[in-house]
Amino acid sequence: MTPTLTVSDDVRTLAPGFTYLAVEARGLVNGESNEDSSALLDDATRRLVARLDGRAPHEDPHVAAWRDTYTAFGAKPSRTRNSAEALARRALTGAGLPRINLLVDLYNAISVAHLIPVGGEDTDRIKGAMRLVRSTGQEPFRTVTGGDEAVEHPEPGEVVWCDDEGVTCRRWNWRQGVRTRLTEESVNAMFLLESLAPMTIGELEAAGAELAESLEKLSPGAQITVRTPE
Repeated sequence: MTPTLTVSDDVRTLAPGFTYLAVEARGLVNGESNEDSSALLDDATRRLVARLDGRAPHEDPHVAAWRDTYTAFGAKPSRTRNSAEALARRALTGAGLPRINLLVDLYNAISVAHLIPVGGEDTDRIKGAMRLVRSTGQEPFRTVTGGDEAVEHPEPGEVVWCDDEGVTCRRWNWRQGVRTRLTEESVNAMFLLESLAPMTIGELEAAGAELAESLEKLSPGAQITVRTPE
């Protein structure tokens, strides 16, 4: 069953220009990164270079808007960058983009090409509804520290995605937890594309449509649904 998504009034007040688009997928086929997923990431890097045209990622207006929003809830955007900026910076280095697995490679490619934060959640691991809220500081967040799983807690007032069991992503879209991340065994997923003004609804929908098309190519026969932006 697809989880319900809600955004708290506190978050809407903090970022009135926030909009998200969800792509739901059932019956996916995941696996190790391969030549096809690597090609998607390489193409995304080429598109990023053309988009930036010599600028640094933080000079892009959409990335700059995310930096301002991170500052508004107390995060330091130069230390904890939104996921799109972090990936873009890595893409422009000699290290290049990481190869994780087919599904993660796919949505990372969309994030870099469109300079938009994109996350993927295994919906079979989500507990109850998903909510974007300002943290109390008490919610558990399962992560990895020094190669071992650990439980952290967000800062009070930090913007987090959470479900009934705890935080699924800290600092809005900075770091995903290990509990709901997409693994090679994942077959059902929800992908969240998150935008702020000045990104338009049309640009958000174009990124979502490209993601859905890529998912269909990866997993013929999968059930893909693109929700209306909210």
